[in-house]
Amino acid sequence: MKISHIEHLGIAVQSIEEALPYFENVLGLKCYAVEEVADQKVKTAFLKCGEVKLELLEPTSPDSTIQKWLDKGNHGVHHVAFCIEDGVANALAECDEKGIRLIDKAPRKGAENLNIAFLHPKSTIGILTELCEH
Repeated sequence: MKISHIEHLGIAVQSIEEALPYFENVLGLKCYAVEEVADQKVKTAFLKCGEVKLELLEPTSPDSTIQKWLDKGNHGVHHVAFCIEDGVANALAECDEKGIRLIDKAPRKGAENLNIAFLHPKSTIGILTELCEH
């Protein structure tokens, strides 16, 4: 697979409204988009830091994977997303051939209309990895 850059860092928060003042008023970043991804039961807010985006992830349902992650006492960086130049489907096939456990067997639509797929952290040294393509 050909990775061009880090697409974004996903940061789990209980409330985007409560988290944004830190990012905007303290760090000086600006939120440029808020979007709900209904099938993932999450609301997202995007900020830019140089060329890298930060994606704040707020659960919209008690059974959201983000809410379950937060309920386990986790907080902060939830995942790292890489931009794949030669396609997420190709990257998934390559990862599968190399024995990487796939959360998604095929690309699906994510926030900002990206094609996305996730690799399971049990086979990626504990890092939930998202593959993205524009």
